[in-house]
Amino acid sequence: MPGRKPLNDKPMTGAERQARFRAAHAAGAPKVRYRRPGDRRSRPQRWRDAVAELLELQHEYGAWRDSLPENLSASALGEALDAICALDLSELQGIEPPRGFGRD
Repeated sequence: MPGRKPLNDKPMTGAERQARFRAAHAAGAPKVRYRRPGDRRSRPQRWRDAVAELLELQHEYGAWRDSLPENLSASALGEALDAICALDLSELQGIEPPRGFGRD
């Protein structure tokens, strides 16, 4: 499994890994696991927030493009920034998502 380095010079065997697991849980210390709170916003509110975030990001990318040096304007970075800034997100602002069966 890439990404995880062995603790010792060589990787642990299955028996060594199981023994380490059992020793860690024999102490009886409970593990504290935190759950992220659920998103309590309605779908229309989440839509409006997502569109606002996209518009804000587009504005930031536009500022980045405007401050780009001349030699990078024709590069792949400049073209990608131009493509992002050329998107017409005003249509998304005008869309009002449907409300759902009295729950929204």
